Amino acid sequence: MRLEPIASPTLARRVGLPALALAATVALASGLAALAGADPLAVLGQILRGALGSRLAVLETLNRATPLIFTGLAVAVAFRAKLWNIGAEAQLYAGAIVAVLLGTGALGSPLVLPVSALAAMAAGAALLLGPVLLKVRLGVDEVVTTLLFNFIMLLFVSYLLEGPLKDPMGMGWPKSPALLPEARLPRIVPGLRLHWGFGLALIAAVAVWVIQSRTTLGFEMRAVGQNARAARFAGMPVNAVLVKTALLSGGLAALAGWSEVAGLKGHLSLDLSPGFGYTGIVVAMLALLHPLAVVPAAIFVAGIFVGSDAMSRAAGVPTYIADILLAAALLFMVLAILLTRVRVVRG
Repeated sequence: MRLEPIASPTLARRVGLPALALAATVALASGLAALAGADPLAVLGQILRGALGSRLAVLETLNRATPLIFTGLAVAVAFRAKLWNIGAEAQLYAGAIVAVLLGTGALGSPLVLPVSALAAMAAGAALLLGPVLLKVRLGVDEVVTTLLFNFIMLLFVSYLLEGPLKDPMGMGWPKSPALLPEARLPRIVPGLRLHWGFGLALIAAVAVWVIQSRTTLGFEMRAVGQNARAARFAGMPVNAVLVKTALLSGGLAALAGWSEVAGLKGHLSLDLSPGFGYTGIVVAMLALLHPLAVVPAAIFVAGIFVGSDAMSRAAGVPTYIADILLAAALLFMVLAILLTRVRVVRG
């Protein structure tokens, strides 16, 4: 048997195979629930109710989806140009650090929110600039460098929280001082946790779609991703395109950390991100790297996490089922993407 490329995949193939991947994920979840001694339909129903069954559940799901939209966009932008950014977690923490530095008194101004957001994007972009320059200049694999930056940044944040940024009034788990009120994002719904970072994430998704579909840079990013050698032969500045892609990707990932600090937590701590940077890869792949599809993909993933927490309390099934579901969804979706582009031929 061999794989034969498909020049023009049909709509049924492009939509049907990802749908089958999601169905296979649900089937796997049902099997795992049965192995845990629970009713599979009841478990799936409890996940659905926990994520969408009430106004509070819906708002909490959207709240959890906010950083996933930013990291999903960051990964989708980079992967579209075949720039393998695995360091969204580090860029997220870079944005969070900037939010604390400018939001705890370093910039006492009504403009602190937009200024800190732009500064956070610059920090995330700068963090990804190093690996991409190593790639284009020396051929260093960006998968390794961006991945290692995640661990370096976590150690750096730990140092900051035990030293220069430690809250002298804090007790127990180390954290930074709280942001000033003017440095906090307002709530969309007063009294609840959903903040305007979610609105900014939606705007970012539309902006990335416009860039990718309506600008020269977007065309160059797609061309480099399809075939970098052909793009270079056609006269495109491939290295410059990769650098611009890295700046955009790193900036988007940093907004995830900035929004979590400015909109939700109000301070920096080591547990700010439970892996939003890594989960952004799953979100981007589920969205087939389309920026607008990142939004429902992020809400879907967030719903699994929020619903699994509620399901665990109600049914006694471990919340680790959510991690298995996401891993399975990623594997099934990668296989679906492959089969939309090639067909298996005997002989």
